[in-house]
Amino acid sequence: MIDLSNSKPFANGGNRACYQHPNNKNICLKITHARLPEKLKKSAPWYKKFRRVQSFDDNIREKNGYEQKAVLNNEPKIWNHLARWYGFEETSNGLASATELILNDGQIAETLESYLKKHGKDSKINEAINDFEIWLLDTLLLTKNILPHNVVVKETDKKLILKIVDGIGCQSFLPFPKISKNFARRYVLRRIELMHSRINWDLSGRKGSWK
Repeated sequence: MIDLSNSKPFANGGNRACYQHPNNKNICLKITHARLPEKLKKSAPWYKKFRRVQSFDDNIREKNGYEQKAVLNNEPKIWNHLARWYGFEETSNGLASATELILNDGQIAETLESYLKKHGKDSKINEAINDFEIWLLDTLLLTKNILPHNVVVKETDKKLILKIVDGIGCQSFLPFPKISKNFARRYVLRRIELMHSRINWDLSGRKGSWK
């Protein structure tokens, strides 16, 4: 078991807390907040109440996301813009989903949201976004809405690289994108469209709705 008693989360979202592995700085440990899946099921619409409690757990959803065809069939290029998943780890704070922690010079990489607040859509980040879109359409990775705080900016000598660290998996009510390449492409194109809408919304001061 990994002891996190002396560790503080570097990120704390609505569903999970993220810790740097105390013995391996390159691993992120994501822990679902206590009893959250039960609370989410209780407040879910009636048609979702028939699902198992585990289906409301982001760690289980993440595992399922990494088992999709786009990940299994596109190695090694799938990892060009996606943090690796290493399975589950028992910790003193509960079961953790262990993923690659993206670092820049030993420091945790900043999110795309943070970068945009500082620099706006400069030429470097526009190039990175373009490369990211090409990769999405090439691999047809199914994601939830691509939010800037779920993407980090990896710095290299030549350019910036965007990496998804959270939010993979298909959120479509019907499973067509999982089984049809044509539906998957349409689904990914819609995620790209919404990503730009969210970025522009963030940069505009979050006025109105971004969808």
